[in-house]
Amino acid sequence: MRRGARPGAARAPGLALAFTLALAGSSLCTAATSQPAEYEQLLKLLAARRHGHVTFTEVQQLAILDRPLESSGELLYEAPDRLEKRTLKPRAETLVLEHGVLTAHRGHRTHVMALRDYPQVAPFIESIRATLAGDGAALERLFRVEFDGNLAHWSLLLVPTDAKLAGAVREVRIEGERDAIRSVEIRHGDGDRSLLSIGPEVSP
Repeated sequence: MRRGARPGAARAPGLALAFTLALAGSSLCTAATSQPAEYEQLLKLLAARRHGHVTFTEVQQLAILDRPLESSGELLYEAPDRLEKRTLKPRAETLVLEHGVLTAHRGHRTHVMALRDYPQVAPFIESIRATLAGDGAALERLFRVEFDGNLAHWSLLLVPTDAKLAGAVREVRIEGERDAIRSVEIRHGDGDRSLLSIGPEVSP
């Protein structure tokens, strides 16, 4: 670790986006685009999901650190907007996103962040939410969307159209199989990178 870096430090967008990976809302708003038919079918599949419980592993490569940050745990969600990230390794931490408020619990400490107070983060979270909720119109208001593949194995490349957002986040690539998200890779404008890999559903 480089001098002056805080252990476990991570940028706010990456922290908040970790909650949005399994989100599947109840509403579907289809945008009028030239996307292939498979893209519209994918939006419908994602919109139909109501809850989920999966494992995850995350690797963040940050310029301020000499080696990547690695973590693992479980992600849970209940449509339309409650998401929970339980990090089990390397240290226990619980993050909950509900009604636009992010709450972090680590040991005896609790930190609360209202996303409306962080305009540099909130639009990006909404864009990921829109993708996974099947809200194509909301998604395409903020990103140029490129769909590739088919429902059996697909990817979405999201490139910000807003200049300020593009300065912070260069692109996001989401890959999945039908309505299951398998990975989300975020490439930041400064060269930092994070990769969240999502495992299968956890048995009750």
